[in-house]
Amino acid sequence: MKCRVCDGSDFELVVDLKNQPLALNFLSKEDLGKELFYPLRVVFCLRCKTAQLDYTIKKEVVYSKHTYLSGITKSLYDHFFKTAKEIDDQFFNGKFPKKALDIGSNDGTQLKCYQKLGYEVLGVEPSSNIAKIANENGVNTFNAFYNLETANEINQSFDVINASGVFFHLEELHSVTAAIKKYLKSDGVFVVQFLYMQKIMENVAFDQIYHEHLLYYNIETLNYLLNIHGLEVFDAKLSPIHGGSIIAYASHIGSRSKSDNLNLLLDEEKNSRSNELETYYKFARNIEIVKSKNLDFLEKCRKEKKKVFGMGAPVKGNTLLNYLNIDSKYIECLVEKNELRRNLFSPGMHLPILIEKELTQLPDVYFVLAWNFKEEILKNNAHLIEKGVEFYFPINPGAFS
Repeated sequence: MKCRVCDGSDFELVVDLKNQPLALNFLSKEDLGKELFYPLRVVFCLRCKTAQLDYTIKKEVVYSKHTYLSGITKSLYDHFFKTAKEIDDQFFNGKFPKKALDIGSNDGTQLKCYQKLGYEVLGVEPSSNIAKIANENGVNTFNAFYNLETANEINQSFDVINASGVFFHLEELHSVTAAIKKYLKSDGVFVVQFLYMQKIMENVAFDQIYHEHLLYYNIETLNYLLNIHGLEVFDAKLSPIHGGSIIAYASHIGSRSKSDNLNLLLDEEKNSRSNELETYYKFARNIEIVKSKNLDFLEKCRKEKKKVFGMGAPVKGNTLLNYLNIDSKYIECLVEKNELRRNLFSPGMHLPILIEKELTQLPDVYFVLAWNFKEEILKNNAHLIEKGVEFYFPINPGAFS
């Protein structure tokens, strides 16, 4: 293979999560046992230092139809609105008209925030069922994969181009980045929100590795990619969302001054050695420690005959379930709010998904797969905690700091 960023060919295998099913491919009862399994391995490019998967499932297979909705979680909406407001206040307050594009716009949750701030908005979303939901909710959404061809078809320039949790998904990475360069206004801002590999390693959040996530950026490696296309990061900040994400602000090279905060974050990357090979090897060793701790806990629950439900059915949870081989011996079901996952089963482990409001019994323990929303989950379920239900978090940010 060639590096997705720099076309280099020298790699080191750093994490091997074995063969796994496509994590976002929740199954109907009729499809149980028919899912395909693919290698799930992270390699480290010795040239540009970008961590990435060495196997690609074609985007047409991954995104033709899926069940993730970004509007389900209140804390994520609050994060999106705060981000949009900060961008508008800092760069475009008082400017009219102003336009925002969202790449991989899902159900339009992020763009609704820009609409409230007076922007004309456009989403580009490849999943037809999700694009339909966005359009029905009043968010103009183009059903396509965003790339240079799609951008040329749209043929519009934007003040803000947003990529929330999507820039590490891109099979057509350079075509997309070239399109952003071409259609970002001269004073425009490209906002990239991505899972921060530095924090993934610190948190040992290996469940955030799955086939949809082709690349795992730090700020240095993201900037390497953007520089190839005449763009650069000029500011960045660390957000707690998803256990640790970076919101990076990019522009045409030389058009904006680099912030002190960006320089501090780059210094921290250097000091933590988060772009060095040995840190990735350490991450792999810590994954095995987390695996043992979780299996020990579940085995203890099993021996004590405790009823265990999974809290949430996030896509990333399937990486954890499959790598640890957590099946119905340990967990009876997964409990979800998302109606699109009604009557479906987790890929690989085949755990049934139940809708939270329809539960007729409580577990002794909730094994919280949606651990990145810990604060919201504990707040919303204080009444269950008072009744004695235990909430166990398999990923514990900060435990290895």
